[in-house]
Amino acid sequence: MGNTTYSGPLRSENGVQLVSKESTGKVHDRTQGLTFPKDARRVYLEEYFKQRPILNANLDQAYTVEVARVGSRDFEVLGTNMTSALSTFATTSAGILMTTAGADQDQAILAPHLDNAGTGETDAISAWSGTQWGTENQVDWECSIMLPAIDNQKVWAGLKLTNDQLVATDANQAFFKFQTDATNSEAFTDFTKLHFVHSIGGTDHIAQLPITVAADTIYHLKIEIDSDRKATIFVNGVQYNVANVAGSTGGTAVTEVQPSALAVKTAALTNDVDFIPYNGIEAGAAAAEALISHYICMSRNVFE
Repeated sequence: MGNTTYSGPLRSENGVQLVSKESTGKVHDRTQGLTFPKDARRVYLEEYFKQRPILNANLDQAYTVEVARVGSRDFEVLGTNMTSALSTFATTSAGILMTTAGADQDQAILAPHLDNAGTGETDAISAWSGTQWGTENQVDWECSIMLPAIDNQKVWAGLKLTNDQLVATDANQAFFKFQTDATNSEAFTDFTKLHFVHSIGGTDHIAQLPITVAADTIYHLKIEIDSDRKATIFVNGVQYNVANVAGSTGGTAVTEVQPSALAVKTAALTNDVDFIPYNGIEAGAAAAEALISHYICMSRNVFE
C-alpha cells in the first residue's frame, strides 16, 4: 500500500477510512467512528476515561470528599459487590481496569450515569444518559476492550436495556458476549468464541463469530444501525455477518463479509427503542475477574 501526497483538499462522498493491511492481503478498517472526518449531521460522544468511573453513591457525596472529586461525571461503575476502589486506571495498557470483588457472581459493570438531576431525560447529569440512543436514530456504538486473563467469566459489551448479562432478560438488545461456561447463564455451542446477540421484540438471535477470545488481546467492537434499523457488526475492523436464526442458546456460526458480498444484517430492530451502552464482567467462580475498557464512542443523527 503506497503513499500519496495531495496538494489540495481531500473530498469524498462517503467518508475516509484509516486501514491496515496484513501480509496476507487482509484489510482491517482502523477508523474510529463510522465517518472520518466527522459528519455535521451527527452528534458524537467519546469517552477516554480522563477520570475514574466510580459508584454513583460516591459521586453523590459532598464535593469535599476526595473520591467524589476524582470520579467521572459521565460514567459510573456498578454491579454485585462492586466498589469504587475496584475501578482503577490500567497500568499495562490505556483505559479503565474493572475488577470483581472475589466472590462467585460478583460483577463489575461500566455504564453512563443513569440517575437524573430532576425531572427526566433532559435533566440527566451527562449527555451520555441524556441523549436518546434510539433504534430510529442510526446509532453507531464502538468500544475497545481487553481481558487480562481467561478464567471463569461472562463478559458483555454493547447496547442493552438493562445491565444484566443474560440473553433472555432484555426484549430488545444488540451486544457482544463471551463466556467460559453456561453456569448462571445460557448454553453456547462453543465457549471459546466471541458471540453477537441481538433481540427483536423478545426473539433472540445468537451469532457465533469465528474469533477465539484470548487474554491480553485488543478487541475493537463496533455496531452500526442503518436507516432501516438494521444492525451490522465489526471486530478489529473486519465486518461479520450476523445470525437471523432465532434461539436463546447455542449460537449460529457466521463468517466474515467477503469483499464482493453484501453483509447479512439483522432484521429491522424494534422501532423507538432507546438503548444504553454497557460493558461488564461477571465472575463464574469465587475468584476476582477483570476487564479493561480502553474507550467508548457513540454517535447518532442530530434528528431522527
